[in-house]
Amino acid sequence: MKNFRFYFSLAVLAVSCLLPNTIGAEGVVRPSSAGEIVILNEEELIKMDFIDVQALDLDIRVELKYASVDNFMRSAVYGEFKKAWLRKDAAIKLAQANKYLKELRPDLTLLVGDALRPRRISWKMWKELEGSPMQSYVANPKAGSIHNYGCAVDITISDMSGTRLDMGTPLDFFGELAQPRYEEKFLKEGKLTEEQVANRRLLRKVMYAAGFQGIKNEWWHFEAFDKKHIRKTYSIVE
Repeated sequence: MKNFRFYFSLAVLAVSCLLPNTIGAEGVVRPSSAGEIVILNEEELIKMDFIDVQALDLDIRVELKYASVDNFMRSAVYGEFKKAWLRKDAAIKLAQANKYLKELRPDLTLLVGDALRPRRISWKMWKELEGSPMQSYVANPKAGSIHNYGCAVDITISDMSGTRLDMGTPLDFFGELAQPRYEEKFLKEGKLTEEQVANRRLLRKVMYAAGFQGIKNEWWHFEAFDKKHIRKTYSIVE
């Protein structure tokens, strides 16, 4: 049944691609002075080919880190922005990653902590960390992070009740313990357990199988395409 729902969703998307994807004269999408696209509401995101990831797979859980106070800023900076939006091709990849996970572990599902992040939020994060050693963990908003393009996800794994697998650190933990490049070192030192590292490897396995790319300093961050392709193909969402 889950496979049927997944492929049915892809079929709906395939049909939608054949329909005109133009924006009417209402002026609902407007360019900024720098040439990026400024998004005003969810309807405009849909017109720009963004997908709410749960529209493809209802089993994917969404708990946006910056829509709550459970983050390094201790502030719900997203306000009413509660859904995980991705570019259509990235959202399809995420649904595929969850399908792979279900094939390996039917009792588990992906849990999204962040997806599209409007650049205005990135500026708040940048200023919050300005001058601190942690600033290197946040992409400079001037160039734009891959989240600003709607092509990156911060993600973990949970069981079907929402209990997260133990990854050794929470999402948005700023320190070496969260960095995949040091996992073997910390495993030998006893700072990470076999279970924690195995959970991270499972996450990488299903995300890589779906075509995502990871980064070396955050176990939770994955990008749907090569950075050069993203910056060339898509616009920043303000």
